[in-house]
Formats: sequence, structure tokens, C-alpha cells
Amino acid sequence: MKKLQLLLLLLIPITLTAQRITPEEYIQTYKDIAIREMKTHKIPASITLAQGLLESGAGNSSLARHAKNHFGIKCHKGWDGDTYYMDDDEKNECFRKYDNVEESFRDHSEFLATRNRYAALFDLEITDFEGWARGLKAAGYATNPKYAQLLIDRINLYDLTQYDQIALGLLEENAVGTVDPAADEYFELAYSPEDKSMFPLADMTPDKRFIYENNKVRFVYAKEGETPEGMAKAFGIKFKRFCQYNCLKHPEEVVFHSGDVVYLSQLRNSNWKAKKYTVQEGETLRDVALRFAVKPERILRMNDMDEGVRLQKGQELWLR
Repeated sequence: MKKLQLLLLLLIPITLTAQRITPEEYIQTYKDIAIREMKTHKIPASITLAQGLLESGAGNSSLARHAKNHFGIKCHKGWDGDTYYMDDDEKNECFRKYDNVEESFRDHSEFLATRNRYAALFDLEITDFEGWARGLKAAGYATNPKYAQLLIDRINLYDLTQYDQIALGLLEENAVGTVDPAADEYFELAYSPEDKSMFPLADMTPDKRFIYENNKVRFVYAKEGETPEGMAKAFGIKFKRFCQYNCLKHPEEVVFHSGDVVYLSQLRNSNWKAKKYTVQEGETLRDVALRFAVKPERILRMNDMDEGVRLQKGQELWLR
């Protein structure tokens, strides 16, 4: 009998270890919920997943396993649901308990969306995950002084911003069949303004390269034969961000020509000068986006258009 008990005790750690899930498994399990919550509550899916990973130990913490609470949300005043008690900052603190994990994700969204202390977060760009991470820390979501950086590190390590892009409709997952297969081509075209004197000079690089400004977004004119990868490296910009700044879906196929506009930072949500624009013959959404330094997805949203739409000559577009 004693030998049997000893054997069972030895097997317990093995069983528990086998039940643990990896961060990658956690992301694949809950990414769709995070995407839905982003669409509903305007909280970046990358932030939701990073917080879930951190707060729940990728779903392996005692709170996550016993209370389905993946975000460390305590009871707080007004909570009338089930509760779970455990030691945290203080002894025997009260935490919210849920029937399932999806409830936890939904309550996390509502928790942030309905409290004044987090209101400033919703004024940020929804793709500004670093601003969201620092804003959560500043608003007192967690006491760990490294909380913001811990979120940012997880977002970068697991490439969680891809789920923001899916939620915004910029990647094809969950949108199969809604985009004209030929429409992707317009994201690979270059934009080169005829009148290059129209933009003010903003700065000069150490190697004497002029930096201009359009709609308060900095850019340079490409040299013949430059590539996205080479330019990103030259200007010290992460390659993925560089491609986002310039609306490049297939950068490996792109070679810039002399005079092409290449942005060095994120396009803006609207144009501070121009209110409307009339589409010219042959212009694409990317042409307009780069002409006015406004994100393509924002132009679509402001004009109630679907991803993949073809612009028509004479069509009027709102830019703010």
C-alpha cells in the first residue's frame, strides 16, 4: 500500500507538468476571442493577449485554473458574481470568478472600457500597443514597475500585433472572399509626387539625406533601386513597422524608384489640412493614403468603404 501511495505521489508532478500549456498554445486558443473583443470594445487584441499571458501565466496560474480569471481582476466594489480568495498584494484577497474563460475576456474589456481611470487609453491609436502598455501601468492596472515593458516584450516576442491587423481587416484571416484578388497589387505601387517642393524640409540625417514632412509625418525620397529591407535597416526602423508605415504587404517584391515617398513613421488618422479629396484617374487607395499621409484603413472607415474596394475617378473621399 505504501509503495502504491509513493508511486502516486511521484506521478503527480508529471501529470501537472503534462497539463501545462505553452504561451504559443495559449495564443492559438484565445486569439479569436481577443480579436472579437477588439472589434467590440476597441482594445488592441495584442494588449489583451499579452495581459492574459502575463496575468495568468499563459493560463497555468492557480487563479486561471480555479477561477477562470485570466486578468487578475479583483472583486472591487459592485461585483456580485462568484469569488475566489488567494494571497496577492495582501493576504486572502478577493478575485472575480467566472464560469468560463470567454467571460473573463469580456469582463476584462468592460472593466477597462467603463472606468474613468482608463479613459485616456481610448484616445490612443488602437495600433499603439506601446502607448497602451505604458498607459495601463500609469493608470495603476498593476503594481509591478516593469509591467509595461513585460507586456511590450511579449507582444514583440510572439508577434501579437498580427491579431490587431486581423481585427482591423488588414490581414486576410476572417475575411476570405471579401477582397478582390487583384486588389492587393495597389499596395505594392510606389507614390512619387510631381511637385517635390510642396513639402517642408524637417531635418537632415548624419549622412546628409533630407527628411521632409507631410501631414506632420516624416518621410524621405527614395533613391533608385533601394529596397524596403535596406531602407528600414538604414533608418533603424523595425522591418515590420517600416512595411506598415508604407502599406507594403509583399515588401520582398518591391524595389523603390527615384523620388518615391518613403515614410519613416506611422501615418496619421486624418489629414490636418485637407478635408476632402477627389480621386484622379487610376489612383488607388494606397496612392491617396501616401499622398495625404493618412492610414488606408482610416480612409476606408471615414468613407464607409470595404477593404479591397476600387476607387473611381471623380469619387470624393473624406480625409478627416
